[in-house]
Amino acid sequence: MLILRNLRFVTKVTKPDVNFLNNAPRIVRELRSQTRQRPDIVSKELDEPNTKPTAQGHYDKQHAQTGITEAVNKYLKDELRQIENVQSADATTTNNKPTHKELKNVSDEEPDDNALSIGEAKKDYVPTFNLAAYVNKSPTLQQFIQLGVDLHSIERRKGLAKFVLGLEFEKDVKPYLYFLQDQGVSPDVFGEFITKNPLFFKIDLDDLQTRVNYLESKNFSPDQRQRIFTRNPFWLMFSTPRIDQRLGYFQKEFRLNGDDVRFLSSKQPRLITYNMEHIRKSTFCIREEMGFDQDELKCLLLNKPRLWMMDSDLLIERFAYAHKTMKLSHDMLIQFPEVLSSREFRLRQRHEFLVTLGRAQYDPEKDLYISPRDLVSGNDYHFVRNVAKSDLETYELFLKTR
Repeated sequence: MLILRNLRFVTKVTKPDVNFLNNAPRIVRELRSQTRQRPDIVSKELDEPNTKPTAQGHYDKQHAQTGITEAVNKYLKDELRQIENVQSADATTTNNKPTHKELKNVSDEEPDDNALSIGEAKKDYVPTFNLAAYVNKSPTLQQFIQLGVDLHSIERRKGLAKFVLGLEFEKDVKPYLYFLQDQGVSPDVFGEFITKNPLFFKIDLDDLQTRVNYLESKNFSPDQRQRIFTRNPFWLMFSTPRIDQRLGYFQKEFRLNGDDVRFLSSKQPRLITYNMEHIRKSTFCIREEMGFDQDELKCLLLNKPRLWMMDSDLLIERFAYAHKTMKLSHDMLIQFPEVLSSREFRLRQRHEFLVTLGRAQYDPEKDLYISPRDLVSGNDYHFVRNVAKSDLETYELFLKTR
């Protein structure tokens, strides 16, 4: 029993070791084997209750137990000494190792220079809420900021943030900026150009030059090309056949000559690349529902091409009020297309105010003529003082009582 208690003491002091039995002295294995045999002895004694041990046997048994106890105690002392040495060595090693918190602080104080490098952004893009996290590590983003690019506008569009992070300024951006500069685009608008169309850097430079050559072949002047590329950054995204098809549509649909096509393209370049279904719907609305003939349609297109990019329902409401309530003829509307591009409630407010003043007179052959262009131009103060010949307080009171 003493041996078992000592063995339990060792188990409590040290952690279990799989190889402990293999390394234990032979005497421990013998003791354990003897321990396993003791229940047999007890059972044998119970089976033979009348048999009494002799004095010599009793003395030999006590002597064996004393020798075994001394051997086990010596062995346990050696084992405890080794355990203490190992624990002291482990404590020293543990004290020398930095803690997890210290490692975290060190990583915070000395971040890896390549953690947000552009190379890593190319290979494994980490989703982020904004591009600000990469600005300090990305020379391309730094150059974009200097050019005036709105990174917030780019990152709101799906996939563009990752594409921009993969650009190398010297290799992927600078040649395109030189190309734009050769086409007359001012460096002052580079930032706006890139903000609207960062996918411009995806197009091969040879394809871009081919599209410029097409405009040159159609007798577009350098000023017209510069205006087209500046006002519509998406023009160069369209291939030469698509641009040719769209220019041909406007030429045939509205009976335009070459000069008219070039004038229209440079005056409103966005119209050429606009949604063709919307343009066809607007053409039907203006021709069939508003009643403009072919020649009037052509004049209206060249004077105010933006009408074809407006909502058709709103356009009909403005036409109905101007033509039926204000009694403006088709010729007047062609001469002053600004009336159709003005908001309907603003047109209604100003016209009704002139009616209360007795000055709603739009016939140029009569006295007190009011130009429809002046009616929709300028702010309220300009309208009240220069057109209605009244004061702002009276106009504001009128708006509150109507």
